[in-house]
Amino acid sequence: MTKVSWSRLMSFTMLISVLTLAACGNGDTSDEESTDDSDVETEESADEGADESSDTSAESEPKVTEFEPAFPEQTRAPEVETEAELDVEVVAEGLDVSWGMEEFDTNRLLVTQRDSAELLIINLEDGSVSDPIEGTPEVNNEGQGGLLDVTIAPDFDESRLVFMTFAQDLEDGTVTAVGKGVLSEDEASLEDFEVIFQAEPAYDGDLHYGGRIIFDDEDNLFLTTGERSDDPIRERAQDLDAYLGKVIHITQDGEAVDTNPFIEDEDALDGIYSYGHRNIQGVDFHPETGDLWIVEFGPQAGDELNIIEPGNNYGWPIVSYGIEYSGELINDGISEHDAQGFVEPVYYWDPTSAPSGMSFYDNDAIPEWENNLFIGGLAPSYIVRVVIEDDLVVGEERLLTEEGERFRDILVTEDGALIAITDGGMIYKVTAAGEGETVEDTEEDDVETDEDDDAE
Repeated sequence: MTKVSWSRLMSFTMLISVLTLAACGNGDTSDEESTDDSDVETEESADEGADESSDTSAESEPKVTEFEPAFPEQTRAPEVETEAELDVEVVAEGLDVSWGMEEFDTNRLLVTQRDSAELLIINLEDGSVSDPIEGTPEVNNEGQGGLLDVTIAPDFDESRLVFMTFAQDLEDGTVTAVGKGVLSEDEASLEDFEVIFQAEPAYDGDLHYGGRIIFDDEDNLFLTTGERSDDPIRERAQDLDAYLGKVIHITQDGEAVDTNPFIEDEDALDGIYSYGHRNIQGVDFHPETGDLWIVEFGPQAGDELNIIEPGNNYGWPIVSYGIEYSGELINDGISEHDAQGFVEPVYYWDPTSAPSGMSFYDNDAIPEWENNLFIGGLAPSYIVRVVIEDDLVVGEERLLTEEGERFRDILVTEDGALIAITDGGMIYKVTAAGEGETVEDTEEDDVETDEDDDAE
């Protein structure tokens, strides 16, 4: 495993920044810097506390829209910086697109491989990678499809139940599906795997599956879906007779939870919890409030961070703080959600952060991170640390900006390590600095993408 000293990397970056500024004179170049270099600004001033934001936004790139936020804290939050010295360790590399993960045993992860539809066990202590677990489902791995998220049942120690999401072929196209199986005692296979839920209608496309799953405190599942991207199918995010562009609430058998908001509505699907979403790939519960938070891709800009309440409509594709990839306005450029009867996002990004998996830091191993939210960014390539106070974003930090990786999912282990997996098959472990670290260059070439790369 490769260990990188964060403080030494930052010292080197700061030195290059100073030399570059000296060479350029006193002109403002922030709008001309590439995304690869944006961390020069966001990670300066090592004496700046994590809870002390500067007047400088964490976002150094110019906006791509002319929309104004509904309230000051809704976008382009001040930059903050972690005070603690961090160790960044490459636990494993050379894997497939690593899409979802779950810690099922101390320092041992189940990790999905999207394109090959493999489920692996990764040991965080020695970096070992298991053979693929047998018994995973057949998937459609075209485009953004494949084997997606993974989680374990709350009673896993007894039941050994593993739940996964994946793109499944049906007669009329593909759907986001949820299945479950029993992990064998020798951890070599999933037994009795069965599909418990399909987010119909099926669609003949390969984009926007959503696919994150998480258990609530009553042992039921929340599932997120995408609206399948294309116009006009994306309009069905607004329809209560389709599971596209929704947060869905189901039991471990795939049945609708009986307290769902539309359970008495004959014209609505019972499993729908919220609607009007574009493509949700991040979901977690706030450690203090217990609220369900999600992050979803916008089009070009307009990625949203939302608090989910039952029955609420979040507006897509009627309103958006983003624009079409062509540069055209969406629905004549209506951005204000509340004025149209929709829920305003807590926060949005302009330009895009292409946000994927996320996790709240529910641990005290790095005290200044406690209850902060960490989101994997695909394009630009970084991890976003979001500081939240009273449900408002008051600070933002970009981490691992030099790695050139598309960060697909984030997890916090029981002992407080921040784990990130990437489309490039890397697994990173970020911890408070320890003894005996070595410095080695782990930077990969950046992967350029079209669009916001919700190109999962």
